[in-house]
Amino acid sequence: MTASESPAGPALPVLRTARCRTALALTLCLISFTAFWVAQRTAGVSMIDLMVYRAEGRTVRTGGELYAMRATEAGLPNTYPPFAALLFTPLTLLGVPGMRALATAGNLALLVALVHLSLRLAGCPARPRSPGPTALCAAAAVWCEPVWTTLRYGQVNLLLAVLVLWDMTRRDGHRWAGVGIGVAAGIKLTPAFFAVALAVAGAVGRRRRHRADPHGVPGRPPEPLLRKAAGAAAAFFATVAVAWLILPRDSARYWTATFYAAERAGRAEDTANQSLRGLTARLLHHPDPASWWALALLVALCGLGVAVAALLARRPARAVLCCAVTALLVSPVSWTHHWVWCVPLVLLIGSEAAGRGTPVRWAAAATALPFFCYVPWWVPHGGTQRLELHQNWWQLACSAVYPAVGVAYLAAAWFSLRLWRTSRNA
Repeated sequence: MTASESPAGPALPVLRTARCRTALALTLCLISFTAFWVAQRTAGVSMIDLMVYRAEGRTVRTGGELYAMRATEAGLPNTYPPFAALLFTPLTLLGVPGMRALATAGNLALLVALVHLSLRLAGCPARPRSPGPTALCAAAAVWCEPVWTTLRYGQVNLLLAVLVLWDMTRRDGHRWAGVGIGVAAGIKLTPAFFAVALAVAGAVGRRRRHRADPHGVPGRPPEPLLRKAAGAAAAFFATVAVAWLILPRDSARYWTATFYAAERAGRAEDTANQSLRGLTARLLHHPDPASWWALALLVALCGLGVAVAALLARRPARAVLCCAVTALLVSPVSWTHHWVWCVPLVLLIGSEAAGRGTPVRWAAAATALPFFCYVPWWVPHGGTQRLELHQNWWQLACSAVYPAVGVAYLAAAWFSLRLWRTSRNA
């Protein structure tokens, strides 16, 4: 047998091709990130939320009142739990230019992590050790509106999403199960919805197991979903306890007053508010309609039901995205940059559509389009005239695009679960 006929011979060109593709993907990602960095610096972004975080850290260090402070020329208040302010104290050790550069680099690294975890959640790529697919997807994702705005403001959304996905993509029974979700909820309360879904699904699963086997099996391990929910609850209450020990006055004020003051975050009708509350305010031309609570409660129950059903059906990707979308919809304020969950959403839909027919692929492309076209910003917004309270029908449609995608995904997830159950029982 000659060298060209050896078993290793045909593998070499394939290996070289794979390496070339990976190198090309990494190069494209580097070019995209560099262009993004230049574009943001050219636009002169203020990273205003990062400046608020820095002010929170300074207030902690100087012993000021955390929820009485106002930061930046816009006079923005602190709306996060006190534990977040403790994490922001290191920002005061850096100068503003260095802090902004470090925050941008850190968020770009978190975007790569988010894409990697999203691909893992979706069950792809086929070669998980290859960084090529992650690099290509990250190169595109950095230009979608929620990610762009997150880096523009210096927000923590990518960190929260990575913490949650890190938790939800690990094996069942991991000793740190739930910790990522709990810490994320300690920084910003919205991720607590994941723990609620895990707890409900775990309780339902345990009840079903008990019905199937009333006598049980000695030494049976606890329900994995309940264990993860318990870990999340423990981590969350640990963040509350740590903050209460260090900042007792601010903690008492937050949990007894600030927690209920949704108006602190901004005007409900702002185009940037892509929650049901913002949608209802614009639709009814009212600055804070009371009726949105009923709609939010209905969507919360429906979203929770679909997420629980997906967890019990062992469809973790759908469960994660149903939780994320539901939390964004029912939160009093969900700014456009909170919708960084569009990254795993689009990747999941795209991976499912890859092997199917053209209509499904078009539907997947339609899901990504609003996030890359900056649709909510096509309409008049901002200013003292409160323009969002006077939108016409097409403006209302543009400013409702993110909630529309979220509701459509919940409906599609419910329908696909029904089809799966029907095919399984057939």
